[in-house]
Amino acid sequence: MPLQTRPAWQVAALAAGVFVALLWVIEAVDVAASHRLDGWGIRPRDGEGLLGILAAPLLHGGWGHLSANTVPALVLGFLTLATGVTRGLVATAIIWLAGGFAVWLVAGGSSVHLGASGLIFGWIAYLAVQGFVDRKPWEIVIGLGVLVVYGSVLWGVLPGTPGVSWQGHLFGALAGVGAAFAVRERPA
Repeated sequence: MPLQTRPAWQVAALAAGVFVALLWVIEAVDVAASHRLDGWGIRPRDGEGLLGILAAPLLHGGWGHLSANTVPALVLGFLTLATGVTRGLVATAIIWLAGGFAVWLVAGGSSVHLGASGLIFGWIAYLAVQGFVDRKPWEIVIGLGVLVVYGSVLWGVLPGTPGVSWQGHLFGALAGVGAAFAVRERPA
């Protein structure tokens, strides 16, 4: 059955699954290359580090890092797309680019930021806010469910854990809120 005739939830599930499979393939390539791809993460205020905005969510600091992001990426990526595939893709692009650019602009200069957690925090915030912005009860329920399951991780926007990009988490979450307003279905 062509993608155009499939229900949105099936397209969302397929897209989330393909994205996560891609993350695993990229990490396998990175491991085979002795982690040389990790240098393609976001390097703040470095001209070449701008390319990291595009690459960073696809790269991870090892199998443990990727494993920790896998289930949230599947669940939250699916939910983001299931509430509207086109809107979900646009919201993801906003989170990816705006969150990454903010990290590039603000984070410490001698750091490299990578991993899908900026997207994950963005999706949490997007889903939590989207229903209220659109005034859709079923989206509010989804957002509240996401907060119940994943809300405690939002503490990760605060500095404190060495080696964890709290800037990626913070700016991903802020970009997620912005994305909810940018793709809203009702007039402002």
